[in-house]
Amino acid sequence: MQAPLRKAVVIGDGGWGTTIALLLVENGIETTLWSAFPEQVKALREERENRRYLPGVELPEDLSVSADPFEAGEGAEVAFSVVPTQFLRGAIERFEDALPGDTPVVSATKGIEIETFHTPSEILSEVLGERPLGVLSGPSHAEEVARGLPASIVMASADDDLARRVQLALSNERFRIYTHGDPKGAELGGALKNVIAIAAGISDGLELGDNAKAALLTRGIIEMARFGEAHGARSETFFGLAGLGDLATTCYSRHSRNRHVGEEIGRGKSLEEVLDEMEMVAEGVWTTRALFGPESEARGVSMPIAEQVNAVLFDGKDPRQGVTELMQREPVGEMDGLGGASR
Repeated sequence: MQAPLRKAVVIGDGGWGTTIALLLVENGIETTLWSAFPEQVKALREERENRRYLPGVELPEDLSVSADPFEAGEGAEVAFSVVPTQFLRGAIERFEDALPGDTPVVSATKGIEIETFHTPSEILSEVLGERPLGVLSGPSHAEEVARGLPASIVMASADDDLARRVQLALSNERFRIYTHGDPKGAELGGALKNVIAIAAGISDGLELGDNAKAALLTRGIIEMARFGEAHGARSETFFGLAGLGDLATTCYSRHSRNRHVGEEIGRGKSLEEVLDEMEMVAEGVWTTRALFGPESEARGVSMPIAEQVNAVLFDGKDPRQGVTELMQREPVGEMDGLGGASR
């Protein structure tokens, strides 16, 4: 059996990165939280609070904070990568020489890189080289987990020992982790659910009602599973915590940035106006762009909801017109497109 984790580094000082660091410290693991910004490190050390991303949550004195990759990564047995996808490549390049080649890395980022259509774990592998990798995903708003509200997520990896070690390192009486053997599915679920959450927010903004939103989520999970199956993931993964669980939370929660984006657009604001008003990153916007950009692998996979989200966000389509087109599509079977079906 693997020895318990003793020392870790968390790369990324956002709300979720800070929360992961808090969980590790609570379980007695020596942890350093890395920030790319020295001024933010200074504020975290002095205020013992992440006022920008996790206000009101006290940082324990035994949580170290650093802007130096070598200082942060020294002696770490596992690195948790929690940098937004579109900034991940540049941030993780700073750790190329700071993390030994056998140090496992766990991605807790949800998204797809626009320029390459690569997932966070693929970016990590490209930059840091081949090493044990895992994906931490599921319904886990930092605002709730950091305050001790109950949550359950998955730790997915092809490396069973890594999955089990991280499971033990983060679990407590309020935070339950299940191991999972489909990291590809877990990672795609975490990315694609944000696109559907924007659609759910648009539905809320247009005041389309509970029936419409329930149908949107249900059809959305089918799109996610269909896409995942076409790209080497297990379709059943999308009906678990990393898919359906995360989708439900993101589509209904007041903490959801992606649902907020959709809701504001449904109420008549432009994408530019909404993003200008936001402090944190709404990954679904950029995942949508990646899905339908030049490097997209979505072609040939039926994703009508995601297609309409893309048209509303980037082509100026009226959201109500998008709803009309979804409702008037050719009649099909509910599970078409899964298990080798054509639609």
